[in-house]
Amino acid sequence: MNGTERLYETDAYLTRCEATVLSARKLTGEDHTESGCSLELILDKTVFFPEGGGQSCDIGWICSAGNDGGHRSGMLAVTDVQIKDGVIRHTVSCPEDNCGLFLPGEQVLLQINWERRFGFMQNHTGEHILSGLMHNRYGFDNIGFHLSDNSVTLDVNGQLSEEEILLLEWEANEVIYRNLPVKVSYPDSEKLGEISYRSKIEIEGQVRLVTIPEVDVCACCATHVGMTGEIGLIKIVKTLRFNGGMRLFIACGRRAFALMQKRQQRIEEVSHLTNRSQDEIGDGVKHLLDEIGELKQKNRDLEYKAAFLRLETIPKDQKNVFLFVGDMDNIVQRNLVNKLCEEHDGFCGVFAGSDKEGRYRYIIGSRQMDSRDVQKALREKLGAKGGGKPEMIQGSVTGTESCIAEVLP
Repeated sequence: MNGTERLYETDAYLTRCEATVLSARKLTGEDHTESGCSLELILDKTVFFPEGGGQSCDIGWICSAGNDGGHRSGMLAVTDVQIKDGVIRHTVSCPEDNCGLFLPGEQVLLQINWERRFGFMQNHTGEHILSGLMHNRYGFDNIGFHLSDNSVTLDVNGQLSEEEILLLEWEANEVIYRNLPVKVSYPDSEKLGEISYRSKIEIEGQVRLVTIPEVDVCACCATHVGMTGEIGLIKIVKTLRFNGGMRLFIACGRRAFALMQKRQQRIEEVSHLTNRSQDEIGDGVKHLLDEIGELKQKNRDLEYKAAFLRLETIPKDQKNVFLFVGDMDNIVQRNLVNKLCEEHDGFCGVFAGSDKEGRYRYIIGSRQMDSRDVQKALREKLGAKGGGKPEMIQGSVTGTESCIAEVLP
């Protein structure tokens, strides 16, 4: 079987083409759809980029044209494109009565989802710019890349400070403003030996280089924009540090613009809620947090007073004292248990929650006994989760007050 001509490699802006079916196979099992069938087609040429190099595949549509040139089916969905054993395989979802139309020798029309493709082109080229700048300035290597409908991540084997991240983002957008060409070339082995380029893997056979002058030279099989100005915007959304390296979450082009619009709306909402200008929302949020902290302290003080008034009603000689209260601050709950343990022998505990919720948070302590014995009983009888030391345990348990009380000593 002859190989598939990869039109996307020579023209990333080509959205449609005619092709000939070389092979058609009906998929079964997990690949079968409830509304029809799934076919795996191998074609003599394609505009669909298959999944590879960290980038998700193109999706789109296919139409059986027939050898007489007339359309014999509607536009059917191409849901997946993969390379297996060096062969590009297109997965097509279609009704059962159309499965027989795609026979070897059949003429078909292909059309990709261009909006999705162009978004991938913007984001993949943006990744090249960031990776190239980091490699040239800091000597870091790109060790992982993922581009899907929902996220773009870039892993590097070094770490940048917050100031360096901001500078990197600034320089990346300067590359956009310069509107540099993004060139694709296929140098022979002799010429390739003279070129310094980035590559995450060892490549056998012909190497496809993507070059952005003065910024990056990288071996890559994916689709890219023709000029950096087409990206529009590069935004580093957040970073995670791990094992001496870091992961950059990025958004480029339309994705970055949509993200900035959404964030602007959120900033405006916070501005209204805090009654501060957008430039002052940080101060406004801090003011609200301070007020909340003061209210929490007042509520904690009231809980203290109510709890210790309740303690006065408990006989001093009572052993094994357990109180069931409503929602209570954890600090108040712990201090209440400490006070009970000072005044009573045996086990003392406080369960915060309600029968309506059917769940309680508990803290249990003892001066003379191993509190973990109570934890064991609660776990065995009611599936409680928690732990601690002999003098004090804490956890949570599902059940009503009466069910829990039956388990307690």
